[in-house]
Amino acid sequence: MTSANNASMGPHQEAAVLAGALPYLRRYAGDTIVIKYGGHAMGNSDLAQTFGRDIALLKLVGINPVVVHGGGPQINNMLTQLGIQSTFVNGLRVTDASMVNVIEMVLSGSVNKEVAGLISRAGAMAVGISGKDGNLITARKHQRTVYDPVTKSERVLDLGFVGEPVKVDPRVIYALSGSGLVPVIAPVGQGEDGETYNINADTAAGAVAGAVHAKRLLMLTDVAGVLDAQGNLIPELTATQARKAIADGIITGGMIPKVETCIEAVQAGAQAAVIIDGRIPHACLLELFTTSGSGTLIRAD
Repeated sequence: MTSANNASMGPHQEAAVLAGALPYLRRYAGDTIVIKYGGHAMGNSDLAQTFGRDIALLKLVGINPVVVHGGGPQINNMLTQLGIQSTFVNGLRVTDASMVNVIEMVLSGSVNKEVAGLISRAGAMAVGISGKDGNLITARKHQRTVYDPVTKSERVLDLGFVGEPVKVDPRVIYALSGSGLVPVIAPVGQGEDGETYNINADTAAGAVAGAVHAKRLLMLTDVAGVLDAQGNLIPELTATQARKAIADGIITGGMIPKVETCIEAVQAGAQAAVIIDGRIPHACLLELFTTSGSGTLIRAD
């Protein structure tokens, strides 16, 4: 709730709110919640401060949050300053050797420490790492084929140093969480060949959530969740229902890879994944600590 709402509440109302949260605190006590942080929630300073306080609250009440963040706008700004032009194919940035060094610098450097700082200033100790630290994320070169209308055949796209996770070793996450720290992860991985790979933040978060058997994967987006054909929010889907919604054209565009990430996460070990609107203050708390929740929950069949 906002500070304005806090100011208007009397002590009895504040106590009632705390008491009402007790069943949910018990439900998630000791569990791991993976949060993918990006989009409007990251770009808005007020929402960023609120996010930091909410993550600190989760840690302080006995839940183990793990944050995986993006940083597309910050990368764009740096590349523009350096005079490097970006090319995107199906939403993925074509990344050459010089560009991946800049991306790693931005994600693992300024952005990572900024997100960790938001949480630390709110009262919990957060530590920024990348997927390369402790061999957390082993990646391989992302492979994608597209149909070429000229040759009327499929061809393999070379996206450069764009990667996808092949293995997540969660020991560094367990070590940090078990020491009372909040891991904040930049989506950069290392290949078995020693190369550095830029990984989509959604994909990285899903892989991490599956590996740590997260109670929830919370995907903060810039939409309310998955919508039906009439534009109404779908509160819950099984993996099978989600696949059918994609096949039927109900789930389209940029929502498809987000839903596919959620499906992969729950199949890999996460209990459930939720696509929520990061533009709403306290979106994570609304999902975890209220009866109605928020967004669209996807669980295994």
